[in-house]
Amino acid sequence: MKRYFPFGLFGAFVFTMGCATNPLTGKSSLALVNNSSIFPSAFQQYSTFLKENKVVSGTADAKRVETVGIKIKQAAEKWLTAVGHPDYLKDYQWEYKLVEDKAVNAWCMPGGKIVVYTGILPVTKDEAGLATVMGHEVAHALLNHGQQRMSAGILQQAGAVGVGLAVGEKSEQTQALAMTAYGAGSQMFGMLPFSRSHESEADKIGLILMAIAGYNPEAAVPFWQRMGAASGGQAPPEFMSTHPSHDTRVSNLTKWIPEAKKEAAKYGVVFK
Repeated sequence: MKRYFPFGLFGAFVFTMGCATNPLTGKSSLALVNNSSIFPSAFQQYSTFLKENKVVSGTADAKRVETVGIKIKQAAEKWLTAVGHPDYLKDYQWEYKLVEDKAVNAWCMPGGKIVVYTGILPVTKDEAGLATVMGHEVAHALLNHGQQRMSAGILQQAGAVGVGLAVGEKSEQTQALAMTAYGAGSQMFGMLPFSRSHESEADKIGLILMAIAGYNPEAAVPFWQRMGAASGGQAPPEFMSTHPSHDTRVSNLTKWIPEAKKEAAKYGVVFK
C-alpha cells in the first residue's frame, strides 16, 4: 500500500492554527511554539551564559550599552503603545550586558535578553553605531524571529518525514538521494531566504527604533560599511548566506532612512 503524507491537511492546520500577527508589521507569521514556552528557556540560557563568560561592568562602555539598551526599549514601548498594543512587552524581561569577547557580534534572545561583545565596539565607534546594532537585535526579539525559526524548523522536519514516506518503497539509494535533495533544497530555497528576510526585516524595524530613541538613522549606513570592511570581504555569496550582503544592506537602509525619520517625527524626534 502506498503511503502519502497529508500535506494539504497539515498546511491548512499550520496556517489556521499556527500563525500570529505582529503589531509592528501587521504581518502574519509562523507561531507553532508559544513564547510562554520559549521565554523561560531563553532566560535560563542567558543566565547560564553570563555565569560562563566574563561580564564587563562599571566601565564607560558597559554603561553605554545599558544606556542605549534602555533608550531602545523605551522607543519600542512608545511605538507599541501608539499602535494600540501597550501590553505586548509585558512578558519581556529586559537586560543589557557587555561581555568580554573578541567576536564582532551582539545578540538579543527572545524576551529581551541582550549581549554585546567588546569586539564589536571598535566598529560601532559611538552611541549611534551601538544603537544601530542594538536596535537591530531588539527588532529580532520584537518580531519573534526566534519563534518563527523554531516553527520553520518544525515544518522542515515534517517535510522530511513526508519525503521519507513518499519514497519509502523505493530502493535505499533512491531514498538517500531524495533525502539529500530535500535537505539541500529546503535549506537553499527555504531556510536561507527565510533567514535573510528576517535580517532585512530587523534592519528596517531596528532603524525605526533607533530613530524614535533619538539616534540619527543615517548613522546605520556607515556602521554597516565598517562591518563590511571588518569582514574583509570573506562573506559567502548572498544566496548561500543567512544574511543579506553588505551592499544589499546598505542599499536597503539608505532607502528606509526617510521612513524612519518620518516615524520618529511622530514622537517629537526631528533630525536636521
